[in-house]
Amino acid sequence: MRPVMSFDDVAWDESERIVNSWTIQFCRPHIGEAAAQTLLDHHHPEEPVDFTVIGRGSYNICFRIVFVNSPPAVLRFPLPSTLRFPEEKTRNEAAIMRYLEECTSVPVPRVIHYGAVAESRLSLGPFIIMEYLSHQSTLYTSLNTPGRPPHLRAVLDPNISEQRLGDIYGQVAEIMLQLSLSSFSRIGCLEKKGDTTWEVAFRPHTLDMEQLCVMGTLPTTCLPDPRCTFDSSSSYLEFITETMIQHLRHQRNDAVESADDCRRKFTARRLFHLLAKEGKLSNPSLNNGPFKLWCDDFRPANVIVDSNDRVCGVLDWEFTYAAPLEYTYAPPWWLLIEKPEYWEAGLDDWARVYEQRLQIFLRSMAKREDACIANGQMTEDQRLSTHMRKSWDTGHFWIAYACQHSFAFDLIYWEKIDPRFFGATSDPESAWKARMALLSKDEVDEMESLVEKKMQEMHTRVLAWDCDELTGFLSTYTKEALAQAVSDALLYGQAGSTDPAGSGSAGSPLESPASLAMYRAMLEWLTKN
Repeated sequence: MRPVMSFDDVAWDESERIVNSWTIQFCRPHIGEAAAQTLLDHHHPEEPVDFTVIGRGSYNICFRIVFVNSPPAVLRFPLPSTLRFPEEKTRNEAAIMRYLEECTSVPVPRVIHYGAVAESRLSLGPFIIMEYLSHQSTLYTSLNTPGRPPHLRAVLDPNISEQRLGDIYGQVAEIMLQLSLSSFSRIGCLEKKGDTTWEVAFRPHTLDMEQLCVMGTLPTTCLPDPRCTFDSSSSYLEFITETMIQHLRHQRNDAVESADDCRRKFTARRLFHLLAKEGKLSNPSLNNGPFKLWCDDFRPANVIVDSNDRVCGVLDWEFTYAAPLEYTYAPPWWLLIEKPEYWEAGLDDWARVYEQRLQIFLRSMAKREDACIANGQMTEDQRLSTHMRKSWDTGHFWIAYACQHSFAFDLIYWEKIDPRFFGATSDPESAWKARMALLSKDEVDEMESLVEKKMQEMHTRVLAWDCDELTGFLSTYTKEALAQAVSDALLYGQAGSTDPAGSGSAGSPLESPASLAMYRAMLEWLTKN
């Protein structure tokens, strides 16, 4: 049996096809012009001299505009089909970046403007315009093993010096301390009320939630109302564990490998849900907060640095919300860059190597805490290093990790969580057979009904996702339409003055970049990334 639950490959393939089609359309001059004009509609300090794509990540595409004397700016659109809630994601990200700029010393780009779909030209999507932070690289590059082939997953350089690693860890620890100093009375995303007050007003918008809907075909009806927030860690974790059961029920393809694999996954999720209902997944003393800011996607790849590995800024604040204290008190999983579920030598070896690096991280954090306490920024009882050490030693780290990574849940549960609560077994692979005795008769009946359903689903592979309106529209695009978009872009570049789409871009302030070389370079970059 695979240690982790697979994405629905039918949904994944369709998502990749759609996002590639949508992205390559920016090779068409009138689409590129619409993106540029969207930015200039809301930020136009002087005449622009260059507009180009600078990055396509997992969830966004970014463009940079350069002016003669004013600082450059960045335009950022969420990628369709990779997200189920692009409007919600963009709104929350703009809000949290503004909060961090106002209320913390975390280095983030200044938000110039946030706009909904209706404010973008050609309805390209919701967007954020922000300042461009000059940088050399990211901490991901600084920490990765030198010479490691790009097609392999990154792993922390085993030969990195302790001094350099401690310095890098220390800079990130300082950012984490800043996040921990903000407190909220509920769990969820922020909204500004009036001129100075920030409140938790929306549901927690998490990375796991997006992945469950897009790659796990979870219906949106299984999620709380957008205005739903949580007043306790226990109620939030109970919701998460119930969502994991719903995920297993609804993922149409690749969720299980066999009837026994289905039983194993169902048993794990039912027992995890039971632990949540009994309040065993949260610390009673922390249950009612105060809750702290947490970013699901905070990791080395999103921390930009200069040539001396000094932090210039932190990007990608989507999936940030006030979360249970157990999340903040767990040490960061990314100390080795690689996630535990993908570690080639297995979970126990990951934990062994992680423990070595954790010592360095906690020492670095303790030094930053000492400085903050000395200058009055925090008090002794606000130290994170002590709580992180305890979280790792008690195994609560694994509970927090499992709650945030549904597709890795089965590996984490059977190897790290089940033995803690229900006793050690000789073989985690077959432990589920003994644990089935803990299920009620109704739960066993539910399980067998699910097994029958999943076995029937294996005979056909169909796309069964609950997608947003834009993704549904783009799913009608064919490969031929995509090829025509590319052909139009290259034709326009060769002609130099004829726009096949009839956009009427002549005389635009960005007419000069519309050249054959530009669009060929853009096409090459987009298809490669």
